Amino acid sequence: MCNLYRMTQARAEIANLFNARNHWAAEMPKPYVAPGGSGPVVIEREGERVTGLMTWGVPHNAKPVTNVRNLASPFWRSMLAAPHHRCLVPVTEFQEWSAELDPITGKKRPYWFSIPSRPVFAFAGIWRKIGDTPHFAFLTTEPNALVASVHPKAMPVILDEIDYETWLTEDWKNATGLIASYPSQLMAIA
Repeated sequence: MCNLYRMTQARAEIANLFNARNHWAAEMPKPYVAPGGSGPVVIEREGERVTGLMTWGVPHNAKPVTNVRNLASPFWRSMLAAPHHRCLVPVTEFQEWSAELDPITGKKRPYWFSIPSRPVFAFAGIWRKIGDTPHFAFLTTEPNALVASVHPKAMPVILDEIDYETWLTEDWKNATGLIASYPSQLMAIA
């Protein structure tokens, strides 16, 4: 389960890369995002892409959920089915912890995953406002061979650039076809 990712691009660069209007009030406080922190998202609003910061973790049963795996859950279905509740989550790298303990330290080891040909890519996300605060989470799926070698349970759903519009605007039947493991041969591990 991914609970840390990096976004090292400035807000103007993210807006440019995603062809979105910059709606940020401030820069990100850190070059990484952890649960409960602010992260950049891109949404479709009235036929225009808009980017801004939201809180990572959608409150559910008194705790924030950062990764959505059970797409059949009634709690997530309403957000998944409504294109205006879907978002793109810009990322430069994401981290997974090893399943096994490091024999030297006795602790799990962090591994960072990237897409060398795409310095910035996007997770398939969903969002909703709780009170006045917008919160987001992203979808996970079966891991590809590279991610599974470190973390065999799941990986974030990474979208190709040509699929951004489908994720943000199409009905759920079309959007659900995008939920798949990203090809491992296009990724790198550090």
